[in-house]
Amino acid sequence: MDDLLQQLPSTSSLLAHRRETINLAAGPSTLPTPVLLEATSGLLDYNNTGIGLTELSHRSSSFQDLLKQSIKDLRQLLEIPDNYEVLYMQGGGLTQFATVPLNLVNTWKTLHKSEKEPVVDYVVTGSWSLKAVGEAKRLGCKTNVVVDGRKGSKDGKTFGEVPLPASEQWSWSPKPANDDDATEKPAFIYYCSNETVNGIEIQPPKVPEYLKDVPIVSDMSSNILSRPIPWSEHNFGLIYAGAQKNIGPSGLTIVIIRKDLITDPDEALPYKGHRIPSMLSYKSHADAGSLYNTPPMFPIYVAGLVFKHVLEQGGVPKIEEVNVEKAKAVYDAIDESNGFYVARVVDDGNRSRMNICFGVQGEGREARFVAEADKAGIKQIKGHRSVGGIRTSLYNAITLDQVQTLVGFMKHFQKKEQEIEQYTKDD
Repeated sequence: MDDLLQQLPSTSSLLAHRRETINLAAGPSTLPTPVLLEATSGLLDYNNTGIGLTELSHRSSSFQDLLKQSIKDLRQLLEIPDNYEVLYMQGGGLTQFATVPLNLVNTWKTLHKSEKEPVVDYVVTGSWSLKAVGEAKRLGCKTNVVVDGRKGSKDGKTFGEVPLPASEQWSWSPKPANDDDATEKPAFIYYCSNETVNGIEIQPPKVPEYLKDVPIVSDMSSNILSRPIPWSEHNFGLIYAGAQKNIGPSGLTIVIIRKDLITDPDEALPYKGHRIPSMLSYKSHADAGSLYNTPPMFPIYVAGLVFKHVLEQGGVPKIEEVNVEKAKAVYDAIDESNGFYVARVVDDGNRSRMNICFGVQGEGREARFVAEADKAGIKQIKGHRSVGGIRTSLYNAITLDQVQTLVGFMKHFQKKEQEIEQYTKDD
């Protein structure tokens, strides 16, 4: 053991190397260094138990206390109302693409005692909401695409701008002949609040008055904890988030669901409801206090440390102030570059604070930008493989100083490239 310890790098050398690196990955993404240091200690000896966190029984009082405290802190951070349940699940957003329609359609059938197949409304603004509605269709759900953000693009295939809700491009489920007839309304309205691939962030959709009582479902995987949630302004039924952006390591999925929407899925079977695996049932996890099976213990542990860290930073409102400043600095560098950098999203109202996507004009420049950024310690900035370009992800753990370093690099790169171009022309 002593020989092994002597071979390990010192904490100070590891921290020095970490300080030289700016990780702008879209996910899994940067975590606060103080959180990682504490988590490292907990892997060896959690809370003076003499047992590492990943070696504890999930049924032990030590872990259950950890679980309860992390949920309590999350409730405080997001000001989650008492009539919502917080569930810790697994499978990421892709699993929720199926879990949401399966459960909420069954809930609709149970509450209305109806064999009718309800429509589900999807707002499609990017790659992830497109995948979500595709999964609902694959499961046999009756889907209505309220808006498809690609239709406003030049090629009809690219996500970039979202039409204003007042435009004719938004097609909500039609108004029932009788406003009180809930069986003529959608089971839910779905949207993704931040599209990581396309750099699009939207506010909760303003629904027509006759749909105000329909629950809204939001995928907040990539911007949860970055801004407050407007609970009183919108009829949220369910919010979910994969952890690997602003919360912790991959493996944990947080579901915040209104309690009246949690029903036994088997009660919908007489009404031709879906047969839902127990592991995909919100009721299974709610009844078991998120301990229906062995949970992702380490991601939950790290998430709890992140929640405490955010509370110490002043909570979500303070974090949002910093996020606004960070995003503005990068967008200003793009917009003031005279076309050298080109933002994928032009409309300020739809520009993501978390994932800033842009191109670098000029043959071979994007590849050089990535290579030189890497040498400067700015890592993982290539755009998603499906769209290319550059993507700088400014999640909560990215500091304002790191963003200023990025902006400085962008300006330096532009100046150097333009000087080379001018020299070549003069020559």
